[in-house]
Amino acid sequence: MPPAKKRARTYDPVRTRAAVLGQFGAVRDAVRGLSQEQLAGDTRLAGWSVRELVVHIGMAVTAVQRAVAHPEPAKADAVLLDWPLATAANSAAIDAFTRDLTAEHPDLDAYLADIDTSLRGLLAEHPGSRLLPTNAGVLSLDDYLVTRAVELVVHTDDLNAAVPGLDVPYDRQALAATTRLLADALAAKAPGGSTEVRVPPYAVVQCVEGPRHTRGTPPNVVETDPLTWVRLATGRTDWPTAVEDAKVSASGERADIGWLLPVMS
Repeated sequence: MPPAKKRARTYDPVRTRAAVLGQFGAVRDAVRGLSQEQLAGDTRLAGWSVRELVVHIGMAVTAVQRAVAHPEPAKADAVLLDWPLATAANSAAIDAFTRDLTAEHPDLDAYLADIDTSLRGLLAEHPGSRLLPTNAGVLSLDDYLVTRAVELVVHTDDLNAAVPGLDVPYDRQALAATTRLLADALAAKAPGGSTEVRVPPYAVVQCVEGPRHTRGTPPNVVETDPLTWVRLATGRTDWPTAVEDAKVSASGERADIGWLLPVMS
């Protein structure tokens, strides 16, 4: 008898909408206080200044508006887990679009304020079931908003890394959704039950082919905190560095999952 198929994780749409708005609002508040010198500083994203990173954060949110502007597709042809693995293919186009937008929007506060107003109006107008064409296929608005939470958390972390002391806070629900989606993407990339990956308090997944754990303490366990997991899953840090810095604990012969990382780039 084949093993039971795992049920896809679901996300509360009300909490997801609040998380996206909350995380974007935290970025807006932080950016408002940045000096021109800070905006001109480098980031860990090759070739992008802080200003370009901020514009890209806005662009990640307006992807919702751009998708809604298209006619609604007849049916969904993708699932949420398709999205993390589809992002790398668009990197060149995203870079060019970001640079063009940066030139067009010298006033970052006005740029972000307009996006916030537009997004709130869109969310009030459209139901979560509204279908959208995305880079990963046709997804519902509710599902696509989960991906926007991921973008916002990942790039908030980029922003904090680029500007010492900025410390933009992370919306708890946005961080939870990001952690869970990226953990589920790892499990989808390497299906199996030999290794348990724990990211308390948000996610536990099993992955990697091999003997399946059924009870008691798993023989292969990886554990880390949410932000370290986000950085590993998106290539902001690598496995050897995280292990050496004691940001990850890994026990068991199948606990080295560095070969599976990043899961999104």
